[in-house]
Amino acid sequence: MTNLPENNLTPFERIKQTDPNGNEYWSARQLAKVLEYSEYRHFQPVIERAKEACINSGYPVADHFEDILEMILLAKTAKREVESVKLSRYACYLIVQNADPNKEVVAWGQTYFAMQTRIQEIRQMDEYNRLSSEEEKRLFLRNEMSKHNVYLASAAKEAGVIEPLDYAIFQNHGYMGLYGGLDARAIHKRKGLKKNQQILDHMGSTELAANLFRATQTEEKLRREQIKGKDAANETHFQVGKKVRQTIREIGGTMPENLPSAESIKKLQKKSGKNSSDQGYIEGLE
Repeated sequence: MTNLPENNLTPFERIKQTDPNGNEYWSARQLAKVLEYSEYRHFQPVIERAKEACINSGYPVADHFEDILEMILLAKTAKREVESVKLSRYACYLIVQNADPNKEVVAWGQTYFAMQTRIQEIRQMDEYNRLSSEEEKRLFLRNEMSKHNVYLASAAKEAGVIEPLDYAIFQNHGYMGLYGGLDARAIHKRKGLKKNQQILDHMGSTELAANLFRATQTEEKLRREQIKGKDAANETHFQVGKKVRQTIREIGGTMPENLPSAESIKKLQKKSGKNSSDQGYIEGLE
């Protein structure tokens, strides 16, 4: 079993490199070792499947997979030049999606790279980048959170989370993973919120983004792995939240429980004429 780090960089960040132009990349040979492939030749079919997925997604393979030569150490002083592949973050995401899902480190990598890729996607979204104020970003992310909470509720229902109380417990597991063990009630207390105030309505853009990653990745994982049973769904939500928290720690971010509460989003929605599309059932269970 792979011991995944709690306080240090993930194994994926440890092997990340930067080229002379300042672009981050990963060596396929190093990634193969991290993903516990005994020999590189066994890893090469995974790379080929990832390339096919890249083509099917409409992205040029050359932008994400570059054949290179690198030196490997054979003995104390002996070295040999071998073939490898220079991988972008997106290439790594495609690779872990096509690697052996029975490996614990692969499952971790799927969540990690999916989340990192989602971060880049949001940063690159024209609509989001045009937003100049914190209020505009909050409104945008709160609306995204509304939509994805509906999708998450649907995925949870398919997994067996049916009753309102069960869904509240399911949501709490996600919060506990992301907020270092704090459930919704504890978050309310920590943030100085009243019982009838919804947590999401008082989050700034940074905290909303973290919760959006938690919701989207949990939904995808529930569906992708066809997780069944309330306990399994709860554990999935907790683990995804925990991995989002780990990434925040790695990039030096502020833990979500330490971020300040913001003015109610409902006031901003009234000013802008926009309303949250959440179903009351879904977010009234916080």
